[in-house]
Amino acid sequence: MKVLGIVGSPRIGQTTEELVKTVLSQCQCETECVSLAGRTIGPCVACLGCVKDNVCVLKDDMRDLREKVVSADAYVIGAANYYNMLNGLAHCFLERWYQFRHREGKALAGKLGVAVGVGGGSGDAVVKNIQTVFQYNQIECVGSVTAQGAACCFDCGYGETCKVGAIHMFFGPGTKITDELVPRLHKQPQAIAAAQDLGRQLNERLRAYALAT
Repeated sequence: MKVLGIVGSPRIGQTTEELVKTVLSQCQCETECVSLAGRTIGPCVACLGCVKDNVCVLKDDMRDLREKVVSADAYVIGAANYYNMLNGLAHCFLERWYQFRHREGKALAGKLGVAVGVGGGSGDAVVKNIQTVFQYNQIECVGSVTAQGAACCFDCGYGETCKVGAIHMFFGPGTKITDELVPRLHKQPQAIAAAQDLGRQLNERLRAYALAT
């Protein structure tokens, strides 16, 4: 059994990546974690070039990831909340799964998935987006986990004074940025515990499947 973790956030080493890896850490089988950061993955362009063989014809970094997706038995997909929706890089990656859906779309059907959402306020919208993609591809969602991440406004240099930024939005005018204020995963034990529990659940499901086959 193999579990593929996908970190859809363009930011390296942040909360999304940590949370995906926390789920994977409880899977006692082969795991791989792939970050989409720095990769060039465009949206589906509805060219229908994948209809005959379920292989996307677009030439970008999705080509290198296709076999990883097909060969995995389960997925842990994590992404960030941008404008209360899935961030663009992760969305393009999942949108390109359209190539697997032709002629009954059995390449991914019956596999398992975990949805991971991170946001400056909430990751709930992200989880719903990922779950929708799972549903369209006949992937059973074992569960989901969310955590609060540090919005870019913490690092831009204007976070304390910008009246439309995340600092004012989530913490109120006049808030000073301190180390204690910055949301980090290690400060969220409930999210860590939930991610670990999901990893164990996923592991048990895969173990049961392997024994049955």
